[in-house]
Amino acid sequence: MAMTKQENRTRRHRRVRAKVIGTSERPRLSVYKSNTRLIAQLIDDAKGVTLAAISSAGEKGKTPRERAEAAAGTLAGLANTKSIKAVVFDRGGFRYQGTIKAFADAARKAGLEF
Repeated sequence: MAMTKQENRTRRHRRVRAKVIGTSERPRLSVYKSNTRLIAQLIDDAKGVTLAAISSAGEKGKTPRERAEAAAGTLAGLANTKSIKAVVFDRGGFRYQGTIKAFADAARKAGLEF
């Protein structure tokens, strides 16, 4: 039986989440990508709390990639104000390419370690 794109992504996401766990010292940087925007959160899984969140919808840029890179800088700034330097990256079942990779590289460049 053929699986849809969404079912494949959900399967990949479950596989990633079985291994990636965020703590208060190293929260999980969870990324979700839709057709129009990218949403990222810093999550402490031990407490079940979202520490910071950002959407690329409010960022400046012509392309989704440029908006994602701007959002990464904003999220890194929010993390810095909360004394968060190191995170674990949760790509949300999406392939590590394009917008997801650009977001991750920009977050590293802005000071987050993963």
